[in-house]
Amino acid sequence: MNTNYAIDLTLVPTTFDLWHVYLAGAVVLLSLILIILLLSMVISLARGRKKAVAPVIAPAAPAPEPEVKVVEKIVEVEKIVHAPAPEPVILKEATPDAALQLLGLLQKEARFIDFIKEDISAYGDADIGIAARVVHEGCNKAINEHFSLAPVRGEQEGTKVTLPQGFDAASVRLTGNIVGSAPFNGTLVHKGWKVTDIRLPKLTQGYNAHIVAPAEVEL
Repeated sequence: MNTNYAIDLTLVPTTFDLWHVYLAGAVVLLSLILIILLLSMVISLARGRKKAVAPVIAPAAPAPEPEVKVVEKIVEVEKIVHAPAPEPVILKEATPDAALQLLGLLQKEARFIDFIKEDISAYGDADIGIAARVVHEGCNKAINEHFSLAPVRGEQEGTKVTLPQGFDAASVRLTGNIVGSAPFNGTLVHKGWKVTDIRLPKLTQGYNAHIVAPAEVEL
């Protein structure tokens, strides 16, 4: 049995149930989402067009020409003058015979070596004074007999003296505060001594100068 159903599309429902409400809300929500998507697409296309337009770059200004400055540099040259090299010191080798001979004379006349080598710590000042007098007299005799002595400076000790430029440094020794160069003004502390004549006895052939005092044996 065939039954034909005819639907009239012009009919509008006069009542809305809950199902129709949900369906209407879904249609409205989808419409809003579609509108938002279209707006976002339009905004994205507009931004892309702005980025695609190349910016107009103004031509760069020409670089200023470098300024050339002339700088005068003054160079100071210090001239170094080397002092002349000191002359080499020639050392003369002294023979010991004369010194040993003098030491033997002092021992002979004043028992000088015996006095120097004696341990005087056990003696009193009076005993030492007596021995020193004997040694002094003997040494004075030996010196006066074989040497002639004279003072280096003729002034009295304690007087003011002036040493000129080029004075003999071997004859005068400077002490105290030495500043600057000659002339020097100072006080004569010691007049010094110099030998003017030597009268040492001649040595015989085979004389042993190292024996300054032979051993003594009493028979």
